[in-house]
Amino acid sequence: MTTLRTPGLTIGVVGGGQLGRMLAEAAAPLGVEVVVLDPTPDCPAAPVARDQIVAGFDDEAGIRELAARADILTFEIELADQDVMDRVSEETGTPVHPKPSTLETIHDKLVQKRELEDAGVPVPPFRAVEDADDVRGAIDDYGAPVMLKARTGGYDGRGNVPVESKADAADALESVAGPAMVESFVDFEREVSVIAVKGEDEIATFPIGENIHEDEILRETVVPARSSDAVTERAHAVARDVLEVMDGRGVYGIELFETREGDVLLNEIAPRPHNSGHWTIEGAQTSQFEQHARAVLGWPLGSTELRSPTVLTNLLGDVDEERRAELSDIDRILETSAAHLHWYGKRQARPLRKMGHVTVSGETEDADVEALLEAARDLEERVTFQT
Repeated sequence: MTTLRTPGLTIGVVGGGQLGRMLAEAAAPLGVEVVVLDPTPDCPAAPVARDQIVAGFDDEAGIRELAARADILTFEIELADQDVMDRVSEETGTPVHPKPSTLETIHDKLVQKRELEDAGVPVPPFRAVEDADDVRGAIDDYGAPVMLKARTGGYDGRGNVPVESKADAADALESVAGPAMVESFVDFEREVSVIAVKGEDEIATFPIGENIHEDEILRETVVPARSSDAVTERAHAVARDVLEVMDGRGVYGIELFETREGDVLLNEIAPRPHNSGHWTIEGAQTSQFEQHARAVLGWPLGSTELRSPTVLTNLLGDVDEERRAELSDIDRILETSAAHLHWYGKRQARPLRKMGHVTVSGETEDADVEALLEAARDLEERVTFQT
């Protein structure tokens, strides 16, 4: 039996960026408080969380303080140190979800791919590479181009470098600057994702979203994806298979390739709420952030049913160099009844930095996603961080 009381339960979150901010926003109506740990003073989550501990993501003393103030620990960034979190959890008795062992799997993309392949999850051909000759050998076997990926530390497309020819191998490897792997380049029809939730004894998946990237950065998400019923069914099945490999409760962002032949291949996994799931705040009966709070606490999950077709467009820093974050000309967004503006509270705009997002939802269950996408793009094009 789930009971509410005041003061309520507290979730301690390692990371205080926009994901921590939106998690705190979603937890508050449930009577749940959020304390975040982040090295940036007055981080984006600070204005809406109960409190912030200013400390690094691997700061053991800071994480111990967070555990002392929380009923459950979670994270909104993969830079959280799994060994520290595991040790603190064991010594303080404060559970961590998803489990630190899942972080260990996710941290190294090569380890991640090997474990998933061993579990029967479909993945593109891949291999570890040590030097430029290894990259050139991968091109011989897979054909050009191939995708070179940093095994650790990459996110939002950072650390991913397409290698067009053998002549580019050395420079590409140098740009990754660390342990690397190569994947066969997937000639995909579209990139899709499934936001999946692992609860105490239940699993739920949201409708699949179609993700539109440029320069390896997510620009737009269209829900439902413009995929066939067969691909949709297969994507959900793959997502559920992925959750069998992951250890611990919470939301998982599962990125997939839909190939031109109609197959589904796993791209990457984020063991946390994901940018491609932000549409759920307006577009689903229960947002991914509320689901994450429910899941890590062991509460029953909410409905993942689609309210109406929804399109998300990210608001990226359209600047050439870092400057104070000021978004101009937002009136059209505010005046559009189907549009919702989300501001992340970052103090500085940087080139292509995610500063916020806008969703546009249909008024009916059969609303045209093409029209919604056109409307979202029009709204995004009218705003600017330039002065």
